Formats: sequence, C-alpha cells, structure tokens
Amino acid sequence: MTLHELAIDSTTKFPDRLAVASGADTLTYRQLDEAANRFAHRLRDLGVGRGDRVLLWSDKSTDMIAAMQGVLRLGAAYVPLDGTSPVARVAMLAADCGAVVVCAESSRLAAIRAAVDGDHAGLPCLDLHSESTVDTKAVNEPVGDDELAYILYTSGSTGTPKGVCISHRNARAFVDWAVDELRIGPEDRLANHAPLVFDLSVLDLYGAFATGASVHLLAAELANAPAQLVRFLYDQGITIWYSVPSALLLMMRNGGLLDQHAPDALRVVCFAGEPFQIEGVRALEAWTGARLLNLYGPTETNVCTYHEVGGPDLARQRPPLIGKACSGDEVWAERPDGTVAGPGEEGELVVSGPTVMMGYWGAEPQVGPYRTGDIVRVLDDGAFDYVGRRDHTVKVRGRRIGLGEVEVAAAGHPDVEDAAVVLVGSGMDARLAAFVVPVRGRAPGPLAVKAHCARVLPSYALPDHIHLVAAGEDLPRTRNGKVDRPALVRRHTELVAQRAERRLASAPAADPAPGPEGRTP
Repeated sequence: MTLHELAIDSTTKFPDRLAVASGADTLTYRQLDEAANRFAHRLRDLGVGRGDRVLLWSDKSTDMIAAMQGVLRLGAAYVPLDGTSPVARVAMLAADCGAVVVCAESSRLAAIRAAVDGDHAGLPCLDLHSESTVDTKAVNEPVGDDELAYILYTSGSTGTPKGVCISHRNARAFVDWAVDELRIGPEDRLANHAPLVFDLSVLDLYGAFATGASVHLLAAELANAPAQLVRFLYDQGITIWYSVPSALLLMMRNGGLLDQHAPDALRVVCFAGEPFQIEGVRALEAWTGARLLNLYGPTETNVCTYHEVGGPDLARQRPPLIGKACSGDEVWAERPDGTVAGPGEEGELVVSGPTVMMGYWGAEPQVGPYRTGDIVRVLDDGAFDYVGRRDHTVKVRGRRIGLGEVEVAAAGHPDVEDAAVVLVGSGMDARLAAFVVPVRGRAPGPLAVKAHCARVLPSYALPDHIHLVAAGEDLPRTRNGKVDRPALVRRHTELVAQRAERRLASAPAADPAPGPEGRTP
C-alpha cells in the first residue's frame, strides 16, 4: 500500500472521523478525500503525471495536506518548502528538481512567476487555495512501492542544498514500525509540531492516516511560542507528541508545562533531531507517565534507531541513548579502517535497510549502506550512544544545517571576500556565528550580510551573529591550511564578552540610594 492509499483506506473505514485539523479549519476523512481528488484533477489539467515533481511552497494548512495527497494520487512526487523560504531559494529548488508545477498561496504567485522567469519560464504556478474544479471523482494512479513519493531538501555541507529522494517503501517502513510500536489507533490525536519540510512530520501525518487517527497541525508562528504550545497540547487532547527536544524544553522552561498536571490523554512523547540534555528528560519523566522515546535518524533514513527512556537513563549525565535498530533496518558502527566497532568502541554509524533513501536528486542512486556521518559508541548490549558529528554539519533547534551552505551564502555578498561559520553554544542556546572577510577597502555591515543570506537561505539557517574580520587580517588557519574553527569559537566568545563590557561601561550610572531621612549621601 502506498502513502496516499493509507488515507484512501481510512476514508473507506472512517469517512466521518476527523482526519486533519488546523485551528478551526478541519477535514474529515471524506472531506480530505474529496479535496485531494479535486487537487489531483487540477494538476492533471496542467499535465502533471506519473513521476513528475510538484513543488509546494506554503504555510501549514489543511489545503497543503490535501495538495500533498493529490500529488501522490497522480503518481507524482511532492517537494514541500516552508512558506518562509525566500523566493530565490524556491526558484532555485524548482529548477534543481525539475518541478513541472509550483503551488503556492495567491499572495506568493506573482513573486514566484517573476523569480522563475528566464531559463525556467513558462513553469505553471497554481493557487493552492483556489477551488476552480468541483470534480471529486476518485484519482488513484497505479504506483509502485519503489517509486518516488517526496523530496526533502536538506542543507548541504558542500554549500548546495541536497534533495533527499524518499520512495513509498522507504516511508512506509518507518510508518509501519511506528504504528506498531506506538500502538496508534483511530482514537489517537497526533500533534504536528515539525514543519512539513522536516522528516519528523512523516510520523505525524502518515501515522494518523494509516490508522484513521487525526493529525493536528501547529502553525509555524506558534512553534516557538511556549505558552501557546502548552495550551495546544491540552486543548487539542493530544495523545502522541513528537518534536525536537528544544520545543519540549521551551515548554518546560517558559510555557509553564511542569506547573500543571500532565494531561491524562497524553500517552507517548517522542523526540528526535538533537540530543536531549538529561536534566530536561528527568523533569519530563517526573511530570508525565507517558512513554518517552528517543528516535534517531538523518533525513536520508528517517528513523533507523530508537530508545525508550527508562530508569537507568535518568542516572546518566549524558543525553539518552539513540538505542537499537528499528524500521526493519540493520545498523552498525564502523571504525576508520572499515571494520565493525565492538562494545566500548566508537565508530561511524552505518545504516542498511528499507528506510535508506533512493538517493539525492540529480545524483547516482544510493547503492548499499548509508554512512550517516554520526559518531557513536557501542555499548555492551549492542545499543548506541551518540557522540557527535564527523563533518561540518550541525544541528540548531533540531534542524540540520550545513555550515558550507551558510558560508557560500555569506561569501556571496559583493563586499565579502571569504566567510566561515561556526556553531556556538549548545542545546537551546546553540547559535550560528559567521566571520566575514571584507573585500579590500570595503566594510559590509552585519545587517547587510544577514539580509543577503536571507535571500537564499531558509530562516532557520541564518547566522545569529556576524563578525567582521579586521582589515588586513584573514581567517585563522590550522597547519594544514583549513579554517581553524575552534579558534573562531574562542574568538566569538571573546567578542561577545567585550561587547557586553562596553555596554556595561556605557550604561548610565544608577542613582545612589537615599540616605537617612531621604538625604542622598
């Protein structure tokens, strides 16, 4: 059964059950089915067919979900992009994947038409929310399990975004495992916190559609609003929550989550995308009786290992384990010489099995195991403990960012000769700091550099700090000529401390406290 057939099957079984909710906007399974068919007919009228790619540039909405379903019913593949993505990036990715149609809100259509004019002129653009057809006749083109279902673009360490191609079989391997492991049923209500461009959303959407459950979309503007997140959890009666640890920490620290009794409906909390510091895990475990699961896997494999948090984890001083293989995958750690690491040893995590992607769009198909680039330690029972990355890919609030892509964007400013980007801080405090070398005789302002980056980078990949390297100086280098990133991290810490001292020194002096009888001594 393909991904879209999951919802079709649930429509047959549960036509009047809630399928998708986005605030007050809701769709039952019958309504979702009709909306998906309408969208499929509109796309078919534009010539979309089996194997084509359709780019969806939109904020979360029930229309967006119906559009994804409509694309799949034609045997085509969808390519989701955040509504916040800059138009230049949308045009670039539309050209990269050879999209045959771009779907967006009407307010964005003029911008995308202008951006794709030229080499990609004539690309049809479709208003996502328009209902120009009332044809709801069922559409379900025959599609093989190994055909492309969707492409998720990730930040590339080489400076170019990479399109991860996922087949129906790849996605179903994880979804089927999750449905069984989490015992998802028609009564469940799954929260969708992650953006639809993030692989965490696959469990939220298709875990619900596979079982006749409902998925509740959390608007992007609320994703980092702690009080609203907590209210959403309670008001929507969420039974299964899945997000990056940063969101949960935000809810605990600033949203008052721990100040009230855990909702009785909540029975599973999954987290993934970044290490969850143990203090937060302990607080969460003490607050709720729900199952706590740490899910691990890069976009190229979705989830390939998992670990259910238990008593022994809470005695650790490190984040929970990433656990053992799941989703039908085989997972192991390799030493630098290519041999398999044993208990107590470290190595790069390697994945083989049904969740491993088809490959990157425009590149050779993925053949054989996938090397994750993540270093793990093998425990005595065969479980894995995450250690860190071996390349210049970092995680900020759960989103994978290739430092190279940010560096290319910053160096693209006409007044910048070179740039290097480093990760500073950790956990909730992780941020990107960019060091830029100006063209001789020029001094680009930090805001100008950041604005330039915003034209091509998604908002989550924008550098938070931009430091201008002094005239005549260069980026620090190691003995082999590479950028000395640890030195840049130290330099960032020094610069931040110096700025804080200057602010303190320039602050107006506080009025002295009044002396006896109100006199100032």
